[in-house]
Amino acid sequence: MKLSSIALLSIAAISFNTQADLLGDIQEKGVLTIGTTGDYKPFSYYDDTQYSGYDIDVAKHFAEQLGVEVRFVQTTWKNLVGDLKQGKYDIAMGGITRRMSRQLAAEQSQGYMTFGKVFLVANGKQDQYDTLKEVNVPSVKVGVNIGGTNEKFAEQFLTKATIVKYENNLDVPKAVSAGTVDVMVTETPEALFYQATDKTLQAVREENPFTKSQFGYLMPVGEERLLNTVNFIMDEMKLKGVDKELMKKNSLL
Repeated sequence: MKLSSIALLSIAAISFNTQADLLGDIQEKGVLTIGTTGDYKPFSYYDDTQYSGYDIDVAKHFAEQLGVEVRFVQTTWKNLVGDLKQGKYDIAMGGITRRMSRQLAAEQSQGYMTFGKVFLVANGKQDQYDTLKEVNVPSVKVGVNIGGTNEKFAEQFLTKATIVKYENNLDVPKAVSAGTVDVMVTETPEALFYQATDKTLQAVREENPFTKSQFGYLMPVGEERLLNTVNFIMDEMKLKGVDKELMKKNSLL
């Protein structure tokens, strides 16, 4: 029995010592891979040539601090966590809402911006669609991106409205502007971005959102060293004002 116990302990020790260390792998390869949807301005946008946005700049800062290169991998909101689990990238970034279901499926970084769910509508119609009751009727078409928290919000609170789902989040504000849908479910930063850059669109409830949440970054389950390092870099960004500089650059301040 004693020999068996010792053998089992030895195997457990070997297993523990040989556990994967994603941060070590990143440093060894010299590349940090970032999964992002590229369809959520002003956090992550892909124009078929390059990525831009606040979280893209943060990802580049992460890589710089780690002394490695950064490589971006396009994903979708629907496959965001699944692709992370499959090892297609090291960190998921790009306006990702921190929520319990994601905490159970991945490691979540600390939050970096507080926001809430709001509506985006055609300019001049903000008073027509400024409550859930006004929007939650069959005659109102509500646009959401598939697989994100906007879809979940609509399915929970707008059960009577006509929900129109889009694979690409960038298509939803275009649909509002064209009159294809009446309302887009979105978050404060995105709504304010479109309001500032497109005169045909108007943010609704931006000062009194329906919910309150924070954005964060996702890493594979068990990768505590990478998680702690990301949180450390985020703390340093706040301390040195790097986060504010990048927010100003991307029209978030």
